[in-house]
Amino acid sequence: MTSISIFAGMHKALRFTRISFLHFALFILSLSSVQGLRAQDSTIDITSVVQEVELIEFNNLFTQNVGSESAKLYWNSIRGSESIMLRYKAKSDESFDIIELDQKAIHLELQNLQERTDYIWQLGAKTATTTLWSKEQKFTTEEGYSWYSILILIGALGFFIYGMKIMSEGIQRFAGDKMRQILGVMTTNRFAGLFTGFLTTSLIQSSSATTVMIVSFVNAGLLSLRQAIGVIMGANIGTTVTAVMVTFLGFSKFSIASYSLPIIAIGFPLLFMKGDRTRSFGEFLIGFGLLFMGLDALKNAVPGLDSGIMMYLEPLTGMGVFSTLLFVGIGTIITVIIQSSSAAMTLTLVLCGKGLPFELAAAIVLGENIGTTITANLAAMIGNVHAKRAARAHLMFNLFGVVWMIVVFPFFLNGIDSYIGSTSLRSPLAADAEPQAIQWALTLFHIAFNIVNSLILIWFVDFIAKTAVRMVPSRGEDDEFRLEYIGRGILSTPELSVLEARKELSKFGAIIRKMNGFARSLIFEKDDKKKSKLNARIGKYEDIADRLQVEVDTYLAKIGEGELSDRSIRDVRAMLSISGDLERVSDLYYQFSKIFQNKEKKKIWFTPEQRTGLDHMFLLLDNASIEMISNLDKLNEPDLKPARLCEKTINEHHDKLKKKHLNKIGKKDYNIEGGMVYTEMVGLTEKVGDHMYEVSEALTGENTDS
Repeated sequence: MTSISIFAGMHKALRFTRISFLHFALFILSLSSVQGLRAQDSTIDITSVVQEVELIEFNNLFTQNVGSESAKLYWNSIRGSESIMLRYKAKSDESFDIIELDQKAIHLELQNLQERTDYIWQLGAKTATTTLWSKEQKFTTEEGYSWYSILILIGALGFFIYGMKIMSEGIQRFAGDKMRQILGVMTTNRFAGLFTGFLTTSLIQSSSATTVMIVSFVNAGLLSLRQAIGVIMGANIGTTVTAVMVTFLGFSKFSIASYSLPIIAIGFPLLFMKGDRTRSFGEFLIGFGLLFMGLDALKNAVPGLDSGIMMYLEPLTGMGVFSTLLFVGIGTIITVIIQSSSAAMTLTLVLCGKGLPFELAAAIVLGENIGTTITANLAAMIGNVHAKRAARAHLMFNLFGVVWMIVVFPFFLNGIDSYIGSTSLRSPLAADAEPQAIQWALTLFHIAFNIVNSLILIWFVDFIAKTAVRMVPSRGEDDEFRLEYIGRGILSTPELSVLEARKELSKFGAIIRKMNGFARSLIFEKDDKKKSKLNARIGKYEDIADRLQVEVDTYLAKIGEGELSDRSIRDVRAMLSISGDLERVSDLYYQFSKIFQNKEKKKIWFTPEQRTGLDHMFLLLDNASIEMISNLDKLNEPDLKPARLCEKTINEHHDKLKKKHLNKIGKKDYNIEGGMVYTEMVGLTEKVGDHMYEVSEALTGENTDS
């Protein structure tokens, strides 16, 4: 009978208050509470209970920063309740732990949780007549960090870097020579270099790849040191595009990682297409998908900065500028180990999502700007003196930027904090800052720092270049392409410029002598790897000689545009002829190396007598090159007698070797195929001797044919 009256009351309340089905369901949930009260007051107003229920709203309940022993729980403020509480338990437990909360509380951090455990939690709102609980929320704590966890973290980081590598290489191949043309057309305009570096890095998504490319271009002489510095500045700005892309696509509510496999599915068939550009675009898509899959794995592999880890970080903070310097050092070490500033920046963003404070993350980013210069410096180790200078300039640029930023560090962070705080996100410097706010603040800090640093230092390009030259002085190395004596700026007086060109040609002659030594070493070398290196060096030097001729001839043409004395006019004509002769000598040595490689492929062998004959020929050429360089170094007109004697000796030895070859043709034990290759090589060396003599001859004005 009592139950009938209760349901009759329910029907009456539903009819007169017109509550929805949802309200009815909430009422059923509170039925047990109403029945409990019936013993005290059998005349409960059901309508008032329903009205209380209507006022309670549980909105936006979620869990973040889940670690191995802690988790942060969030919700929106609740209206219509007298007090709120939270209860939680491990899924396997029978009873809840209940925590009374402040009425205005919107989050709570649970501590001392169990590792790798499923948890359930609910938010409760207490009214005058009952207590309502939200739907069950679930989270799982992470595993405590172990060696296995470290391996997972390294694997996730490798996954991310590999995806970045595939994406970068794919877009570079897709762009083809366009990328090289963009860098190759640089002029002395520092702002054009800045924009080019930004554009290139934005496209290939790797500042390290850009800086290594710049170093190689300086090594090849396609860019001067001043031009390279401008491009490096732009590359530093361009690397911020990666941070924006990762923050927007990797950490926002819309995560591109969910679409990584479909993106890879689109790129995979393109790998089997005929066109190179199509295949390269497929590689780019696959790399793009792998990058964000790696980012997703990285987010799951990085531990939460719960009380356990923060216990070790706490002593490192609170020391002002010393703490900043300490975390700058940490960022440098991380980037040196990872060898990718973009990957290091991404790792820092992930740590921000795990509870890393904004000010510590910003200091780590400053260190990453120093660490990223290591890649370029490592690449320059095998380059020439000018490549080393470009790498040092990169280091100086980033290092100076970090120094001035440390001075204004607190003010800069407050400026970023004010801007982010003016948006829909909360202050990143606040104790309860949202991870997303910290991530966007860090990205903005990265962008602002690199732009401001570039705009400041772009006016000091000449100073940076001069300092880099002092740091890496020239040692007279020839294994490079760079005009050592001829300047790229405004020409000096024409008469002095002639002397500069003469010195450059002397250096050109030294390069030719080295090529002669490489070719001679090939004759007796038995190790295949050493043979390959010698052939590669001859090819490199031939390429250097080609570009050196163009630069010298261009410079001489500019000299010819000025007012010259008769002597200087004759000297310019002679040097144009000498430049051509030296370039042709380099071509002959390169041709010799190609014939030698072909001989090795066909397994053609020389007799000991043939090797000795060729070796003597190269020895005579070395003597001739010494005489040629000596004449180039002389400011006065040289004496041709020693040069003529060298050329005569070379011709006589050539005729002697050729005659021996002809006499042995037809004999049973004579290898005709080897003999043909041998005489071809001997003929090339004789031509080299002729051109060397013509160089000395041109200095006297007797031969000025170019």
